[in-house]
Amino acid sequence: MNENRIYKKRIRLSEIHSILSILRQNGLHTVCEEARCPNISECMGKKRATFMIMGDGCTRGCRFCSVKHYSPSEVDEDEAFKVRDAIISLGIRYAVITSVTRDDLPYGGARYFEKVVNTLKEAIPDLRIELLIPDFRGDKEAFEIIAKTRVDVLGHNIEMVRRLYPSIRPEADYERSLDLLRYFSRRGIFTKSGIMVGLGEEVDELRKTFLDLKEAGVRMLTIGQYLKPTFNNVDVVKYYTDEEFDYIRRVAMECGIEFVYSGRFVRSSYSAEEQYKGVL
Repeated sequence: MNENRIYKKRIRLSEIHSILSILRQNGLHTVCEEARCPNISECMGKKRATFMIMGDGCTRGCRFCSVKHYSPSEVDEDEAFKVRDAIISLGIRYAVITSVTRDDLPYGGARYFEKVVNTLKEAIPDLRIELLIPDFRGDKEAFEIIAKTRVDVLGHNIEMVRRLYPSIRPEADYERSLDLLRYFSRRGIFTKSGIMVGLGEEVDELRKTFLDLKEAGVRMLTIGQYLKPTFNNVDVVKYYTDEEFDYIRRVAMECGIEFVYSGRFVRSSYSAEEQYKGVL
């Protein structure tokens, strides 16, 4: 059995051409492309995408991620308006905005998130907005900038169990991510996180992570299979079966997390609009 083949989806260029042309015209990036998401055809075929702001160069180099790691360029000051124009052109009613990690910018670039959200809310008052943010190195001033935007959903991915951080995410910090999630949940903002499996974690470690996320106030969790995006990334240790994903979902719900989406192709922004509607 070829596990890699089972865990891949065919990319149909005809389904994504129209949205890609709009993105290219506006000089915009998506995490769908940069992270080599397996769901790109399905989502873009529905005229959906997760906009990635502040460029395509990340100041960190996590071993699971295919986003480019290099010294980033200056941020396009018109980016917020370009995101607005693309969302209007595509008729998007639920926007997901993320970014590369920009440790080189003041407040980690939180002001650019603020500008995008304010621009979108002014232009499309009934637009729902979900942010998927980096950890801003734990900067509470950056957190406050984001909190004041009144986003509908605040996402920050824990990504993996605590034990794997030093070897796979050495520039991130497990407790720092929990502190971030706790900060926003205590502000009354609907808080969401995501985790990958297949990196060598044990079920007991997952259960502890779910309990930590529950304590931090996380209400929604996505659980998906880690797929090695390039030869340079860390290897897959285990491919989970559908039955195992269902079991992990039940474990997370038993730990008190209200809304759990678990499956081989589940990603933090995958079907985000449907996930949100399921909460209402």
